[in-house]
Amino acid sequence: MGRRHVRNGLIAAGVIGLLVVNGAFSTMAGTTGEENALGLYLTVIALLLVFGGLGAFGFVRMWKGRNRRVSVDHTGLWFHDGKAEQVIPWGTIAGVGLYSSPFGRGGRVYSLELCPNGRIDRDDPVLWPLVRNEEPLDPSLPRLRHRIRLTLGSHAEVAEAVQRYVPQLWLGEDQRSPGHIGKPDVEGHRARTSGRTP
Repeated sequence: MGRRHVRNGLIAAGVIGLLVVNGAFSTMAGTTGEENALGLYLTVIALLLVFGGLGAFGFVRMWKGRNRRVSVDHTGLWFHDGKAEQVIPWGTIAGVGLYSSPFGRGGRVYSLELCPNGRIDRDDPVLWPLVRNEEPLDPSLPRLRHRIRLTLGSHAEVAEAVQRYVPQLWLGEDQRSPGHIGKPDVEGHRARTSGRTP
């Protein structure tokens, strides 16, 4: 998943970068007057620096996650965060579903929802960033669950693998509102683990 995410991000960044550079040079080429040109040049350079800085920051974040991966077998779902690996056994899961929500113009974001049949360790060293505290899909389920953001393309492969190994746990697909991925409870995790957050 991580390498695919980096590849998709580089393609998107390249397209956006070309559009920004093309727009900047087109604007500068159509400028007349020495005073107007100098101000415009400085503005364009500032914008290029800002976009370049944001692009570099985004690339570093993507590159750090380049070794993230998910694999599925008869044991459970294995999550590798780039440094360590942990399994979520099928015996601890009540149901698995796929969520999707709109992203940008025509894009979609996907996540695999693993609903437990009991309590889960919300501070597991590898899995804690995946834990979400939300209303359960069914009142009989606990609020805490694991949510794994899937890259475009991998969502179908992962969903197919889950249905192949544990079809009885498959809950289907559901559409959610934009921003459904959410964020992990970093502050709560730090407080519960005395600040030992990687």
